[in-house]
Amino acid sequence: MCEFCHKHGEGKKWYLNSQLYAEDLLSDLGRRSYIRNFFTHPEHLNSSEAKLKTFKKAPAFVRAAVTPVMVNRQKKTHYGQVLPIEDIEEIFTFASSIIRLPCICRQATTGTEQRYCYGISLAPATDSRMLQLVREIDASYLNGPETGGLEVLGTQEALSSIRELETKGLCHSIWTFITPFIGGLCNCDRADCMAMRATVTHDFPVMFRSEYIARVDNDLCSGCRQCMRVCQFGAISYSIALNRAVIDPGKCFGCGICRSVCKNDAIALSARALEPAAALLW
Repeated sequence: MCEFCHKHGEGKKWYLNSQLYAEDLLSDLGRRSYIRNFFTHPEHLNSSEAKLKTFKKAPAFVRAAVTPVMVNRQKKTHYGQVLPIEDIEEIFTFASSIIRLPCICRQATTGTEQRYCYGISLAPATDSRMLQLVREIDASYLNGPETGGLEVLGTQEALSSIRELETKGLCHSIWTFITPFIGGLCNCDRADCMAMRATVTHDFPVMFRSEYIARVDNDLCSGCRQCMRVCQFGAISYSIALNRAVIDPGKCFGCGICRSVCKNDAIALSARALEPAAALLW
């Protein structure tokens, strides 16, 4: 179990604790202000990445001393965890409204509107404080102050759209806005997602690995290497001698995206706690 599972999930998967999505948490003025500022100023993401690039050049002993302090600070505000589609399906069993909205990371990195993010609420859409808050934001990343284009999706429609993103290689993650409130579900890739760039490229974790790890069934793997194409974490390699894919448990985040492109169903997820090489890696 990750750190948040013990702190906010009573020893279970923290993001399956419906209380962490409670609309009452949005009555906190500090949290509402944080969310407004986060989405109103996408330029802060580019500024943060520039600082990470500079920090990565610092001596190793400086990074080793400073990184834990900075990460702990990040955990108190905006932190995430990778999760597979099965856990999203379980979240959607108690979510009353799902809002699809543009991704602020893609606005910052590509300058385009890509609807890869989903706001989750326990309240019906007509009464959702989350929807009200997003509509209040005069966010340039929405291509202007008009937010009428926000989409309220049904559960099956949302799952279908997320599964489609999965086949394109985007991995799923859940996010806090002033921990422990969970307000967003994102679909990430290393090229355009600031969180993945920070975590994978700059060695500054802003998300936990999932509660799972991927395994290859050697008897079913045909060696097609499609799984390598979609792995965002560089965890999959190919053995020419064995003609099969090999997953490095030290790099695997357990997103399960590799399964979506495996025609032989040769890849499955298992509990991270059962893999000695990965059990303590978060």
